Amino acid sequence: MSRAETGQGAERVPVSETVAGSQTVPGLRTPAGSAVRGPSPLWTFGLLRSELVTTVRRWRTLALLGVLAAVPVLVGIAVKIETRGGGDAGHGGQGPAFISQITNNGLFLVFTALAATLPFFLPMAVGVVAGDAIAGEAGAGTLRYLLVAPAGRTRLLLAKYTTVMVFCLLATLVVAVSAMIVGALLFPLGDLTTISGTRISFTEGLGRALLIALVVAASLVGVAALGLFVSTLTGSGIAAMATTVGLVITVQILDQIPQSHALQPYLFPHYWLSFADLMRDPVYWDDLVRNLGLQALYAAVFGSAAWARFTTKDISA
Repeated sequence: MSRAETGQGAERVPVSETVAGSQTVPGLRTPAGSAVRGPSPLWTFGLLRSELVTTVRRWRTLALLGVLAAVPVLVGIAVKIETRGGGDAGHGGQGPAFISQITNNGLFLVFTALAATLPFFLPMAVGVVAGDAIAGEAGAGTLRYLLVAPAGRTRLLLAKYTTVMVFCLLATLVVAVSAMIVGALLFPLGDLTTISGTRISFTEGLGRALLIALVVAASLVGVAALGLFVSTLTGSGIAAMATTVGLVITVQILDQIPQSHALQPYLFPHYWLSFADLMRDPVYWDDLVRNLGLQALYAAVFGSAAWARFTTKDISA
């Protein structure tokens, strides 16, 4: 079923009206004398469902998810080989905070895999999907036809952003589930020791693992909003994806330069690894709250910028 057919049963408005940015006004009469009605909630759900299915079915998306799923496998095998002779996986305390605990409990592979993928792999994947959201449609010549359906630009943009946020959650869960499976196959499972040294049950550890995955997914909403904004600035999906990923890498470099310490607390990746505080007892909430607040701020700023750009943009493709 084509994208245009997702609005089947709803009245269509002329391309010239929708592309120009005009909104459907209840009670407005057409030359034929019939009232133009806005899209129903069911039609909106169909639009979102169509975007989700289209995004997930793309070979590029499947390849990205495959790479993310492979990272925990590589980490698990590397740790298993490293510790086969009784060596220390943490190399005397270096590396991620959880890596030295993997051999004692496979659940720690979930935390290690998320810590390994969050600085680069996860934001890169989100940047690719977000950067292609609008620019990819324009480059393929389908954006104009999407706007023929009675969606309105705001509704379409919200559907695109929601799709990217769902991908953030999906990508994070792929890493977590892959790590959980590999950890169970290669290492023992059971009660685990927190970073603070206290013991918690395996069930509570699973709950904290799920909470950590949700926090990691929420940590990517700023990147999603940034990528969506960049996507509204160009008609080339490749350019939008490259720009978004490049900006993410640049900001992370700035976050590591000591001379930019005054700027670092305001950079979206600065508190990404604060999810490790969920494995303390008691949990340290300060940096977690700062991280979520910072992501919400970036989402609001770049989401508003994307809306302002997209609703006033002249669509010609």
